[in-house]
Amino acid sequence: MVEYGVAKYVLPGQGESGDHHLVCCNRSGILIAAIDGIGHGEEAASVSKTAAAILRNSADEPIIWLVERCHEKLRSTRGVVLSLAFVEPEHGMMTWLGVGNVLGVLMRSNPKNGNPQESLLLRAGVVGSQLPALQATVIPIEKGDTLFFATDGIRSDFSATLSARENPQRAADRILEQYRSGNDDALVLVTRITGVHQ
Repeated sequence: MVEYGVAKYVLPGQGESGDHHLVCCNRSGILIAAIDGIGHGEEAASVSKTAAAILRNSADEPIIWLVERCHEKLRSTRGVVLSLAFVEPEHGMMTWLGVGNVLGVLMRSNPKNGNPQESLLLRAGVVGSQLPALQATVIPIEKGDTLFFATDGIRSDFSATLSARENPQRAADRILEQYRSGNDDALVLVTRITGVHQ
């Protein structure tokens, strides 16, 4: 139902990236997440892996519940910022939600209303310490639509160069190469929806 590509940059001098991703299929759809542990290095990696595990273990739950669950479980940590999407191919719908500064952009393969790009509305906050009022957005999707998530190690102007035609792995590699800031961990997750029941 989806094909995806991921590209990561680890800050020099750090053992691992504090940025993690999740693409998890279940009975009703696909949960997609990009998670950025606050700071970088081992501690950031540990908290973002914990968040990914919480999401994976409860992937059938609504995404607002998932974020609240992460918030509860991460209270004793430095916290994460994240963006999540839940794709329901059966209904041609996607629900998405972002807390913090993990950018989300949906590129439409067939823009009917003339607007090929939709951006995720991000709410300021940190999951684990300051959770904003959560409101998920539901939008229709079609086969070939492509979702881009990028953590804040990627400059936000990457969204000017997106195409729903580029191979997801090539797109992830290209965005990382051209737009990484170099002063933070970075992650680009590109997910193309390959099947939707119309």
